[in-house]
Amino acid sequence: MNTPPDPPLSTPLRAALEAAGEDRIVFDLAGIEAQYDALLDELPGIAVRFAMKACPVDEVLARLAAKGSGFDAASPNEIAQALRTGVPVDRVHYGNTIKSDTNIAAAHRLGVREFATDSPEDVAAIAAHAPGARVFCRLATSGEGALWGLSGKFGCSGDDAVRVMEEARGAGLIPSGLSVHVGSQQMTADAWRDAVDRLADVLARLGRRGIHPDRINLGGGLPALGYLDSRGEVLDPPVDKIFAVIREGMEHLRAVSEVPLDFVMEPGRHLVADHGAVRAHVSRLSTRSPDGGAPEHWLYLSCGKFNGLYEMDQLQYRLHFPTRPGADGVPAVVAGPTCDSDDAYAHRHNRVEVPATAASGDPVWILSSGAYATGYTTRGFNGFDPLPHLCVDDGQRRTERP
Repeated sequence: MNTPPDPPLSTPLRAALEAAGEDRIVFDLAGIEAQYDALLDELPGIAVRFAMKACPVDEVLARLAAKGSGFDAASPNEIAQALRTGVPVDRVHYGNTIKSDTNIAAAHRLGVREFATDSPEDVAAIAAHAPGARVFCRLATSGEGALWGLSGKFGCSGDDAVRVMEEARGAGLIPSGLSVHVGSQQMTADAWRDAVDRLADVLARLGRRGIHPDRINLGGGLPALGYLDSRGEVLDPPVDKIFAVIREGMEHLRAVSEVPLDFVMEPGRHLVADHGAVRAHVSRLSTRSPDGGAPEHWLYLSCGKFNGLYEMDQLQYRLHFPTRPGADGVPAVVAGPTCDSDDAYAHRHNRVEVPATAASGDPVWILSSGAYATGYTTRGFNGFDPLPHLCVDDGQRRTERP
């Protein structure tokens, strides 16, 4: 069994992991800043609305706001958290198509004037509780090529999008934009090519009805680079090709539109995943025969699905054992500490190479875990605490517990 090499760690991130004596998640703020700058270099002029659900950590949000990012918020609580960074409220939009009357009214009171939608019922509610607001209609995509397709719950067809935007205009709202989301951790450039085609078709049809959106939201989905797939192979998303297709798509949409277009993206994991890591520890390396067959190794970690690694069903995180360099390895199923049988890699027919001498208490670094680990964690399932977080930047550090 070949173990892929670890991705490079920044000096601040490595130093913080080495110094950590207890479990925590560490974020490299300078690394996140650099990733933000690199995104703008690839897509000049695009407005970033960071998907807050990917990393609702105040220090991370404040750093992104200072760089000029806005926020894609999915609830009044997220809107309030975004505004605490000092970001202008016109850089915050309500990007969730699922929202109650109370949610809409609360967002409007907080100053938000831009809402996602995908149904006539939602349009009517926005008109009632956020009169005069700008709305952008989310088109459905197939989600093909993504680890998480996001294709069933959100978005509408092109035909429905035209009707939704007409109803928005009739209800006194401003039908200002269209949006898509190609799925989270999208691994293909073709997904954006298809999304652009869908957007171009609806733009043209709306134009014939006298509706001229001035903003296109290309959503999230930009991939992180440090994950392994369910078989432990390196995921290798074609990021250069993805950015080239997005740039080409933006030019195509400008040509289709009868008015100048602004473009927005909602990156989440792309900005933070590879600049965060969990310092966990070994609970036990055990040998078991749960089915009465050949013995198999199970590595139980202090951090699992319910306290940081919720996405373990779809991918493998790289594990680094800093106190066992060069140790002989054994293939093991990796699992978290709780009594829930789902708290383990779902792809149990595959194994992760771990040190044969791993002992209880050994530190383990779980790399590229900066996205969603804080947002998905439970508030103490089975009594295991959520991870505290540590943000590092040029030697300055601050720790906060949830």
